[in-house]
Amino acid sequence: MERLRGRVLFLLGLGLIASTAHAGTGDHRYKSSEHVELWVNKVGPYANPQEAYEYYTLPYCAPDTKHHPDEKDKGADKGRFNEWKIQNIGEYLGGHALRHSGHDITFDVGSPKTESCKTKPLTDEETSKFQKAVRDRWFYQMYLDDLPVWGMVGEVLPASKSADGKETDFAFSEKDDRDRLDQLLAQASDLSEQSDWKEYIYTKRNLLISYNKDQIVKVDLTSDPKSLQLLKPGITIEFVLEVTFEATEEEFHSRFDRYLDHDFFKHPIHWFSVFNSFMMVLFLIGLVALILLRTLKKDYARYGIVYDLEDAGDEEVDEDGKPLVAGEKVEDAGWKQVHGDVFRAPQFLPLFASLVGSGWQLIVLTLGVILFAVMGPLHGEVHEERGEVFHAIIVCYSLSSIVAGYTSGSFFKMYYPTTAAARRNTSAKGGTSQWQITMGVTILLTPTVTAGILSFVNAVSLFYGTINTIPFLVILKLFFIWVFISVPLCVVGTLMGRHARVGAGGGKGGAAEHFPCRVNAIPRPIPEEVPWYGRPQGLIPLAGLLSFGSIFIELYYVLTSLWNYKFYHVYGFLLGVYSILTIVVGMTSIIVVYFCLNAENYLWQWTAFGSGASTAGYVFLYGIYYFLFKTQMNGFLQTTFYFGYMSLIAIHLGMLCGTLGHWAASRFVRAIFQNVKVD
Repeated sequence: MERLRGRVLFLLGLGLIASTAHAGTGDHRYKSSEHVELWVNKVGPYANPQEAYEYYTLPYCAPDTKHHPDEKDKGADKGRFNEWKIQNIGEYLGGHALRHSGHDITFDVGSPKTESCKTKPLTDEETSKFQKAVRDRWFYQMYLDDLPVWGMVGEVLPASKSADGKETDFAFSEKDDRDRLDQLLAQASDLSEQSDWKEYIYTKRNLLISYNKDQIVKVDLTSDPKSLQLLKPGITIEFVLEVTFEATEEEFHSRFDRYLDHDFFKHPIHWFSVFNSFMMVLFLIGLVALILLRTLKKDYARYGIVYDLEDAGDEEVDEDGKPLVAGEKVEDAGWKQVHGDVFRAPQFLPLFASLVGSGWQLIVLTLGVILFAVMGPLHGEVHEERGEVFHAIIVCYSLSSIVAGYTSGSFFKMYYPTTAAARRNTSAKGGTSQWQITMGVTILLTPTVTAGILSFVNAVSLFYGTINTIPFLVILKLFFIWVFISVPLCVVGTLMGRHARVGAGGGKGGAAEHFPCRVNAIPRPIPEEVPWYGRPQGLIPLAGLLSFGSIFIELYYVLTSLWNYKFYHVYGFLLGVYSILTIVVGMTSIIVVYFCLNAENYLWQWTAFGSGASTAGYVFLYGIYYFLFKTQMNGFLQTTFYFGYMSLIAIHLGMLCGTLGHWAASRFVRAIFQNVKVD
């Protein structure tokens, strides 16, 4: 076992080295006349972030350049044009498809350099592609020295006609062409009512590269309004790129700051939301403290009186044989009555143990990724490296598989002796089969749900031909990571959990050592007539609403980053909200479980898990609201991507919060029954 564990850790070390090796492949320093690569990434409608296609899906041309650093033969006809950039797994998962633009840009600080190319006469199909792209507000994205730049394909403008009535290219006469263009675009809010408006394409782009000594610190790409050309079949379009270098005093380390929307993410509302959530935490902590210090104190006192009187054999009893104090009946009801059933195993124990194990894996995974992002100043900001967050998720998921195995295995070991099957079958064979089922479900639960949803989304993406389709080789690599790292670690964790010392007693014996109260052989009936606040179906939705209320503002910022082209960088906020969510989910689950136990309902484990997991339902409902009222997404492809990923977010958040709620409630139940006197 030690040898196997050593091999696993060795493989994990290799994986970590491989996952971070790409970060230091370039120092971003250039010598005079050294080639600077311009990569084209994607084109697509601005309203649909995931509906992105390869840049040359549109019939753009590339300049006829021959000077490329990898060109060996003088007579070579092909340079690096359209060459794929080597990418890592994280970049593929992030939907990047970088190809060489064919432009021959060198690090020269002299006069501007112009490169151009002409298309062949546009066919009807090519014209239709450009017209659709312009009318649907398509944009393109490029990368230069790992800095992204964007531009619009074209504009929809009023038709311009010559004296003889023929349509011509749009002419600008005002001094400020850009202001006039913005005014015209503002008038085109409803293109369906502008039947006489036509599609024009930008033919000239100005690329301004700002440098500090030998490093590029800023890249700006603008489209010249005077270059707008009317799209119609048979025309020849000359695309021009003018490259200018400009010296600047800006520092290299802060070159990505201009992409971060500080006014949006650090708005006072963001700070207020965190403060509001913190006040909710104080309120819930006070409420739980009230239950523990006052209500439970009275319960202990009442149950202690009952126990002492019964033990002393006091003769003053009622008609049912219950003791009387000062002539009044001491009510023998509440959570103490279920002490013989409260530590009974939950229904579907293998499934519940697997959910708890997977939930703890997601807790560790989320915390690990957030901490990795928070420590960005030490290893490089995650928003500056394409696919860095996906790399962190893969590594943390693989490593945390041992957590899933250990927690599910130890939970199953703790509760299996209290099941009816364990009492019927005293041999080890029955428990072994159940343990194997638990291990199998733990291994397959999260990957199966995730792979199922992503497979459907990927199939739709493949059908539409977008660059967000995950390539087969990437899927194969992820499968190998899961098979050779995640699965073995989960198995090792389950074996460790199965043989671990669990419970209050710390021994390896039966359930009596694990729990403060003995579990009765025959379950007691659960009262049916209880108030609404004693029913799980009435309390669980309220618990989820409180938990959702503590995170919904931060959820807005996260969704805006995912679907509206913003770089999320305030991971300190996210860590704080994650901590607040942990406390709120724990407090609300404790309150729900206390009310249910007071109603003599001892089936608290699924109730506690559901109290936390119900947060995910509100998150998904908010996702629907966000889709309808905060975005302009449309089409089957984008809708599939949006709700596919929102389903993944909701399911995983449900398991995470459910596990947090169950853990807090479990500690609470152990604490209150540890100090109560029972026969």
